[in-house]
Amino acid sequence: MAGKEGRTPRERYRSQVRAEIKERAWEQIASSGAPGLSLNAIAKQLGMSGPALYRYFAGRDDLITELIRDAYRGLADALRATTASGGTDLAALGAALRSWALADPQRYFLVYGTPVPGYHAPDDVTTVAREIMAMLLDAARLVDGPADGSGLDDHLAGHRAWADGHPADPAALHRALSFWTRLHGVLSLELAGHFTGMGFDPALLYAAELDGLAHAVR
Repeated sequence: MAGKEGRTPRERYRSQVRAEIKERAWEQIASSGAPGLSLNAIAKQLGMSGPALYRYFAGRDDLITELIRDAYRGLADALRATTASGGTDLAALGAALRSWALADPQRYFLVYGTPVPGYHAPDDVTTVAREIMAMLLDAARLVDGPADGSGLDDHLAGHRAWADGHPADPAALHRALSFWTRLHGVLSLELAGHFTGMGFDPALLYAAELDGLAHAVR
């Protein structure tokens, strides 16, 4: 018999076990990185056999795919919550991106760090990534600024497949790409500990980069 959520007890149990498996997977990733993810080790932690765990995830890649989907969805939800509360500009989205990344660095590195050796993500994983980029492009269109004269704007006018049909003009495409590359550069270095001991506040560096982008300084 289905419960109030429209799911049977078996379905609810399956969902609970899958959630526990993913929780243990994140713990493993935090301690040894995604390449060291072991379904057999997770099964042992949960008191089940390896074959039993494979009833919930078909293999390591299936589990990694689910974790990547969850991570992308978490970022998309954080950015969408920001826009829903009135933060539709690049500054607000940039602040939300940093907060999301600092809250769980391993989640950040799984989607924006070094690819996991031997892992190939299915095409549908990029669906939420495109949703995230669309929100950035929407914000980039709100910033007034002339073409920068480097020729990249002209290049992007004819090479915009990554924008997935978004109507942003070339200057906005350039601005969104600058946002993505410059802010991820700062975040990746900060989260990997490369600023440790350098004697400055990474938050101020990030804010300065974001301020330049939000005012169309490229």
